[in-house]
Amino acid sequence: MARLLLLCAASGLLLAAVASIPPPEEAARMARYVLHSCDWGALATLSAQEGLRGRPFANIFSLSDGPPGPCGGSGVPYLYLTDMEISVQDLEVNSNASLTVSLAQTPYCRKHKYDPQNPLCAHIIFVGSIVKVNDSESGLAKKALFSRHPEMESWPKDHNWFFAKFNITNIWVLDYFGGLKIVTPEEYYSVKP
Repeated sequence: MARLLLLCAASGLLLAAVASIPPPEEAARMARYVLHSCDWGALATLSAQEGLRGRPFANIFSLSDGPPGPCGGSGVPYLYLTDMEISVQDLEVNSNASLTVSLAQTPYCRKHKYDPQNPLCAHIIFVGSIVKVNDSESGLAKKALFSRHPEMESWPKDHNWFFAKFNITNIWVLDYFGGLKIVTPEEYYSVKP
């Protein structure tokens, strides 16, 4: 009985730790936390499509930096893509992109009644490029994505799906009043959410 109580107490502490977000003064940790808490983001490319060429184009993509849970993930946004997708066609011409993820998709902002545009409903903007992962990283990308998005495993094989990652060069964090905070990739990857 005592062991069961100890296990329940440990589980409760773990859940409490997962539920609490980093304080505003820890912007790098906040960026990692928001990415790991989110299952999708808005990816913006420069369109290569006729009639839109060179204009911004945003699209929603499922993503993952690792399996859900308190381990925190890798911080690398992985995606599962096909050349048939319009944004991927844009990326084939210009791989530069931005990716926005927001706690608005989690229960956190709803619980606190924060509008998605309220800075307290934290969101992160990554700037960089999309690159296909190499063979040594594809197992990690597959585990990260399929653990959160199991439907992906059954998507049509003739669509030639491939694993990609967002190669981060710049990070902006909006999680409090007073404007954006800049986080370097080095700061971002050196912390745990």
